[in-house]
Amino acid sequence: MPDDKSVVASQPVVRRQECRRSLMLFNSYTFLLVFLPIALIGWQALKRAPFRVVLGWLVLVSLVYYGVWNPDPEKPWSPKYILLILGSCTANYYLGRTLSRRPKEDSDESPQAGPGQRNAPAPHAKLLLIAGVAANLALLGYYKYAGFLGGILNSATGWPASVPDIVLPLAISFFTFLQIAYLVDAYRGETEEYHFTDYLLFVTFFPHLIAGPLIHHREMMPQFRQTRQGWHRDFPVALGMFLMGLFKKVVIADNLARIATPIFGLAAEDGRDPTMVEAWVGAVAFALQLYFDFSGYSDMALGSARLFGIRFPLNFHSPYKADSIVEFWRRWHMTLSRFLRDYLYIPLGGNRKGPSRRYVNLFLTMLLGGIWHGAGWTFIIWGALHGIFLCVNHAWFGLRKKLAWRAMPKPLAIALTFIAVLVGWVFFRAHDFESAGRLLASMFGLHGFGGWPDKAARVVASAEPLKLIPVLIGVWLLPNTQEIFARYRPALRVAGAPYPAGGTRRWWQWRPTKAFAAATVLLAIATGLQFDKVSEFIYFQF
Repeated sequence: MPDDKSVVASQPVVRRQECRRSLMLFNSYTFLLVFLPIALIGWQALKRAPFRVVLGWLVLVSLVYYGVWNPDPEKPWSPKYILLILGSCTANYYLGRTLSRRPKEDSDESPQAGPGQRNAPAPHAKLLLIAGVAANLALLGYYKYAGFLGGILNSATGWPASVPDIVLPLAISFFTFLQIAYLVDAYRGETEEYHFTDYLLFVTFFPHLIAGPLIHHREMMPQFRQTRQGWHRDFPVALGMFLMGLFKKVVIADNLARIATPIFGLAAEDGRDPTMVEAWVGAVAFALQLYFDFSGYSDMALGSARLFGIRFPLNFHSPYKADSIVEFWRRWHMTLSRFLRDYLYIPLGGNRKGPSRRYVNLFLTMLLGGIWHGAGWTFIIWGALHGIFLCVNHAWFGLRKKLAWRAMPKPLAIALTFIAVLVGWVFFRAHDFESAGRLLASMFGLHGFGGWPDKAARVVASAEPLKLIPVLIGVWLLPNTQEIFARYRPALRVAGAPYPAGGTRRWWQWRPTKAFAAATVLLAIATGLQFDKVSEFIYFQF
């Protein structure tokens, strides 16, 4: 996440390329050949050391991973971003400890409280929580949204005269959400007395720090105490998952970008409108690029954490196989969906206050989820669209149940869901609202029903769009990484989502055999042959 999308759009392209070179990406030689081996060797060498020393090593390498980032490599490296994340962690940790001790220290015995019941929290504890959450949101708001809001004010009123160029610190969206969840749980009395090293590792552990998953303290803290057990069994599984993710990113996602990027660029220019076929090819290419980019990152995050004996919660589970928008959000960015549900939708009232309020809460939750993804109108529209989609989906479920209608055929439901998601992705990817409108107008025939253009007018090579067909078939028909590695419990289950699920063992599921070892080697060779550049992950922008 070297820059917020709206900020990047207003800067020269070279700035974005500089940010890529100054970030230790999972798909970079620096990470694969230098950082990760050193981290693993040091971790193994310290396995007989005291427990706190081992955790201290993981904290140190995670801070190095974070600290390598420099938003402008032509200027001297500055420690201010390391100090920012350390300051945030320190303040939230001690505030969380204060809130978690509150039930015993702040409340008097209440005659109304029955055996085993906790007394109502003291008023000043709630004020502390509000202040802590507000401070976290203010920090995030300044870095991520001040430029966007300043631009709106400048357009509307002429003030401020100049909008400051604010660089978005790496991972601030993710570590802010993690710590808000920790504060809320501490206020509810659902946290333990964690050591500061535990907490610091929970927030900064490098496999999840940059783009998730959004882990939970209850999932991670117990695992940090057991990281030295069974490493020899974890390594082959971890390596296989990591290589599969690297293959998805380097071989599939990056090649799809060569189709999507020029077509979205064409929609943003003042020249001709994309033809109908071009528009659909561009939209589908980006949908698949994002799918394999995020799926690949998620696999690499799971794999790199498993190298250290840590299992992350599942964050991605074949979302384009979803037969409804509700199901889509149970499969796409699952830990973000969990956070929005537990810390936004339910506190707003969830579905407990009637259907009308439920729809309002759904819409607001998704709108704020869109705003979280980036400071720009396209993200706001994307979030609002998914809020509307979810409301319509729940209303349809209710009507079907009331009238006892049968569900539509699953292939048709999957196709309709995919088209709805595709429309949303156009706004998510577009340079601005106008270019999104142009591309959608071409997709739905408002600019005519033109096919693939003549060779002189093409913005992508003639044969490349054919690559979309086997990729789509793979997305809909082939098993995903979690299903392939299901025998070895590759990820933790996320509450509210029935994945990963148990089931019959299949011949194609990974096992430590010579055949699967050979397949892993072939995967590594295929990836190496395409490893000619370093490209950032799409979710690093958020």
